Amino acid sequence: MIDTARQLDAHYDALAREGGDRLLTRLQAAFRAAGHDPDRLSLDTIAGIDQLHLGGRQASRALARHGAFVPGQRVLDVGCGTGGASRLLAAEHGVTVVGVDITAAFVAVADWLSRATGLAAHTRFLCADAARVPLPVASVDVVWCQHALINMPDLPAVLGEWRRLLGPGGRVLLHEVVAGDNPAPLALPVPWARRAATSHLACRASLTGTLAEAGFRAVHLEDVTESALAWRRKHGRRAAPPLPGPSLIFGDDFAAMGRNLHDNLADDRVRILAGVWERD
Repeated sequence: MIDTARQLDAHYDALAREGGDRLLTRLQAAFRAAGHDPDRLSLDTIAGIDQLHLGGRQASRALARHGAFVPGQRVLDVGCGTGGASRLLAAEHGVTVVGVDITAAFVAVADWLSRATGLAAHTRFLCADAARVPLPVASVDVVWCQHALINMPDLPAVLGEWRRLLGPGGRVLLHEVVAGDNPAPLALPVPWARRAATSHLACRASLTGTLAEAGFRAVHLEDVTESALAWRRKHGRRAAPPLPGPSLIFGDDFAAMGRNLHDNLADDRVRILAGVWERD
């Protein structure tokens, strides 16, 4: 865990490691500079830093439509980042969410944004390894995970933890990057890695096979690469937004990350899957 945590801290809070302010401080200052009180924010205002995955809130809402959520359900958001999906699910589906992320800077930001948007009573965040979550057996109804397994080197251990945390019939909602059919090396950097050694892409067959071996039955599975690519193209053409965005997290590398992600998608070096699995 220690090596993985250091690697991910170095990637996702690179500006702080290079001598800048920590991520929380940078983002709060950026909202003040944009004319917003950092203690009173809306979900629309924070959209640029809220969900750091392809498709943003649009992709989260599309996945949530397959979730059949019931108000009061307990959701675990694995690899929650800044907590955007946790807040969206709490606000739009009435569930309670625990987000877990190994990157301490993200957990601090997630806590702040939930307080600032009035959702702290419905969301809480833990800094922990996804393979060792400090929650009791069968304590969640749904596991939610978007673009996070690519940062986890021990997939079987993570899935074993999901099985422990879910009760019988519990569901996994997954939106994930997988290796495409083109065996060419990834164009780097990408949003989840600057070096090939820290990218843990599985192919579709490997990911679905490991889920089956861990005791999860596929209920729904679709390839959403084309919609993800269309979203990436649309956002790649946009001018820099007036509100804080991902460049405050990733630094000057973010523009290259976006271009490389587009090229990797277009060349079939990566694909995007979305699906629902049920615990046997």
